[in-house]
Amino acid sequence: MAMELGTSTSDYSSIVAINLFVALLVACIVIGHLLEENRWMNESVTALIIGLCTGAVILLTTQGKNSHILVFSEDLFFNYLLPPIIFNAGFQVKKKQFFRNFMTIMLFGAVGTLISFVIISLGAIGLFRRFDLGSLEIGDFLAIGAIFSATDSVCTLQVLNQDETPLLYSLVFGEGVVNDATSIVLFNAIQNLDLSHFDVFSLLSFAGSFLYLFVSSTLLGFFAGLLSAYIIKKLYFGRHSTDREVSIMILMAYLSYMLAELLDLSGILTVFFCGIVMSHYTWHNVTESSRITTKHSFATLSFIAETLIFLYVGMDALDIEKWKFVSSSPGKSISLSSILLGLVMLGRAAFVFPLSFLSNLRKSTNVKITFRQQVIIWWAGLMRGAVSIALAYNKFTNWGHTQLPSHAIMITSTITVVLFSTLVFGIMTKPLVRFLVPKRHLTRDLSINSDPPTPKSHLTPLLTNHNNNQENQDNQENQDSRENQDNQENGIFPSADRNMFRPASLRQILASGTRSVHHYWRKFDNAFMRPVFGGRGFVPVERSVDEGELLP
Repeated sequence: MAMELGTSTSDYSSIVAINLFVALLVACIVIGHLLEENRWMNESVTALIIGLCTGAVILLTTQGKNSHILVFSEDLFFNYLLPPIIFNAGFQVKKKQFFRNFMTIMLFGAVGTLISFVIISLGAIGLFRRFDLGSLEIGDFLAIGAIFSATDSVCTLQVLNQDETPLLYSLVFGEGVVNDATSIVLFNAIQNLDLSHFDVFSLLSFAGSFLYLFVSSTLLGFFAGLLSAYIIKKLYFGRHSTDREVSIMILMAYLSYMLAELLDLSGILTVFFCGIVMSHYTWHNVTESSRITTKHSFATLSFIAETLIFLYVGMDALDIEKWKFVSSSPGKSISLSSILLGLVMLGRAAFVFPLSFLSNLRKSTNVKITFRQQVIIWWAGLMRGAVSIALAYNKFTNWGHTQLPSHAIMITSTITVVLFSTLVFGIMTKPLVRFLVPKRHLTRDLSINSDPPTPKSHLTPLLTNHNNNQENQDNQENQDSRENQDNQENGIFPSADRNMFRPASLRQILASGTRSVHHYWRKFDNAFMRPVFGGRGFVPVERSVDEGELLP
């Protein structure tokens, strides 16, 4: 009887927790909608503040015994909340803009993360030992470097607009995805690293493992995306049910992430590139109704997961169990948090500006990253979020509970840095973008960096009339004429194929290399990939609603 009563009480608590979270999610959506036009607030900050207020209410209701009703679970975060966010970002990303800046993204995401990791780790080793933290060892300091090198790519989706600032969005978010994967790889490698026998061979082995992980994870994502495209193209699920098409896309995307985790690869990279490939091939193979359904389904799942993450982070920030360890020395916790925040800012500045300079060496003047854009990239990447908290919990807690004072201080310091960076840097990013990149520059960037329709914008042509289409076509022809004239003045002459330019010097080859690579990729894609895997131009079979027959 006691067992049944205990089980009943546990079930009742779970029901209360679920009801509360659903109600808070509804509140976040409503309040976020009301603050949509606010220049300071965004949905992530709104959810975080609501979580803090809810935690404070629960803390008062329980007379200081508890501030949340669910214990933070790394499995819940990494296996269920993060995959839909990263996949939807890859599914909606402007592919042309992303791959045009692919080398810069890789520089920031991989090399930049390593630079930030070294600076934060060395700073922690040099400064933290003055505070007599006791049980922290060299491996803990290295883990701190990996934890605080992870940017918050989730919050980036809220504070930057892909349509208004395509270059900044592709650089900051693309770097964030690679950065998160690199930070997690570094963290896991440190956990398994034998520091007592560390030598040059171990360093080379680590570098080789990282390259293998990145390449394998990327290839797995491409393979999963291509497999889904081939299955849907060959089997024509839409003949009988659009539900099967949508189910295949969702399940194949999730399977790619879990398979990467099963093979000890980076699920973040795998599901991100799987989203890119699915938007390029699979999405065009399904029926029109399935396209609309998948677009909104992926966006909805991502939105709910983002809101839930920030909501819980806000509630967990007031966990009394962790703060009671530092109640006797609050000054120490504040000092450590300030040092960590300073190291994060220094570590990011140490790679954003130098690597931007290196990236600009191979770019023409009109596509270089300006100093103002570099400041925005530095600022927007200062936010730390759920990835940092999840890694800190993995390192310094046991199933969400903290026993050692030094570990409790690191948890509270991590929470403080996440809250401060998300609230302050997140709130200030939108005004900073408007101040450093005026409205006329936003319009110019939008016209220069325009991409073909993506799953997010495929319905836009339906909203325009014939006159607008004709006007856009005339403007496009005038723009192409001006581009051809500028290219001829710079020594680049069009061949029989109007999209293929012949550089007249080595410098122009470096400056226009992306366009040439993209041209050859399009030729390869049209000749070999699309006949097998489908894509834009493929017409799936669709069932007529009125007559019940198959239509091409």
